[in-house]
Amino acid sequence: MSNLILPKNYKAILTLSQTEQAIKSIKDFFQQSLASQLRLRRVTAPLFVTSGLGINDDLNGIERPVTFAIGDMGDARAEIVHSLAKWKRMTLAEYKIERGYGIYTDMNAIRPDETLDNLHSLYVDQWDWEAVMGSEDRNVAYLKSAVDGIYNVLLQTEYMVYEHYPKIRPILPRKITYIHAQQLLDLYPGLSPKERENAVARKYGAVFIIGIGGALSDGKPHDGRAPDYDDWSTVAENGLAGLNGDILLWNPVLECAFEISSMGIRVDSEALMRQLEISGQLHRKELYFHRRLLSGELPQSIGGGIGQSRLCMFLLRKGHIGEIQASIWPEAMRAACREHGMPLI
Repeated sequence: MSNLILPKNYKAILTLSQTEQAIKSIKDFFQQSLASQLRLRRVTAPLFVTSGLGINDDLNGIERPVTFAIGDMGDARAEIVHSLAKWKRMTLAEYKIERGYGIYTDMNAIRPDETLDNLHSLYVDQWDWEAVMGSEDRNVAYLKSAVDGIYNVLLQTEYMVYEHYPKIRPILPRKITYIHAQQLLDLYPGLSPKERENAVARKYGAVFIIGIGGALSDGKPHDGRAPDYDDWSTVAENGLAGLNGDILLWNPVLECAFEISSMGIRVDSEALMRQLEISGQLHRKELYFHRRLLSGELPQSIGGGIGQSRLCMFLLRKGHIGEIQASIWPEAMRAACREHGMPLI
C-alpha cells in the first residue's frame, strides 16, 4: 500500500464495458502491426519449463519462480516462466527461421515477489518476440532500428484508439529519444535511477535508455539484468557498453516514467562468458541452454518483451493495472482504489 499512487482528480474515461472492448481492439491491432513491422510469425509458447536446464529467465537474479512437481515424471520439477528470452532463441533454431525474420508469442507469467502497486502485478502478460540477425548487426544502429519499428507501432496504435475514442487524445512525441544510462547518470548525478528515469521521461515523452545491466561510473548498474540473455557488456558506441535497453513513456496519469518494453541484442558466446564471469556465475555455462549457445547451435538474435496490460493501461489512461487485468490485490488496496474511482477487476 505504501507504493500505491492515487492520482488527483482521477476519472476513468471509458466505462467497464468500453474498457473490455478497447483492450481487445488494442491487443488485436498492436500484435498484427508488430508482426508486420518486424516480420514476425506467431508461435505457441509454454507456460512452464523443466527446472535446472537454464531455460527460464533469471530477470534480476533474485526473483523466485513458481515451481511444482510433475507426478507422472517421478516428481521432476517444473517452473512457471519469468519470460521467454532463452526459449525463443532455441525456437528460432528449431524452426530454422531465416535472418531478418522472427517469432512472437503471448507470454504469461506469475511473479510472486513483485511489490504490488499501480504498475506491478503478480500476473504478467506480454508479447515476447525474437528475430534472427547477423553477427555484423551487433551494433547500436541495429538496436535502434528495432526500437524505431516498435515505437512506430505504438504511434499507430495510439491513433487507432483516438479514432475509436476521441476523448483519448494522442500524446506521444513523433520520435523516441535515445540516451545511454551513463549519460543519464552524468545529467542527473544526484538522483536515483528511478528519479533519473522520471526526469528524462518527463522531458522527452518517450525515451530508450541504452546499456542496462553493466556497472556505470558510480560502480552500480542502472538496473539489474541477468547475464545470459541481453548483451549489456559489449563496448558498442562512444566507449559506452551495452546493446540493450528499456522503452520508457511519460505517464501523465501517474506522473512517472512508464516502462513498456525491455529488449536488446542477445549475448553471443563471447559476451555470455564475459557476463557470467562479471556476475560470478561461470557455473551456468554447464547448463543445457548455455552449452547450446557456446557450441554455436543457436542463432544471433535480438528480442524483447512488450507488456500487454501496460500498453492498454497507458493508451486508455488508466490509473492502475488492475483496471486492465484480473489478479490478486490486498483488500485495502482494492478499497482505496474503489473509493478513488479505480475499480480493480
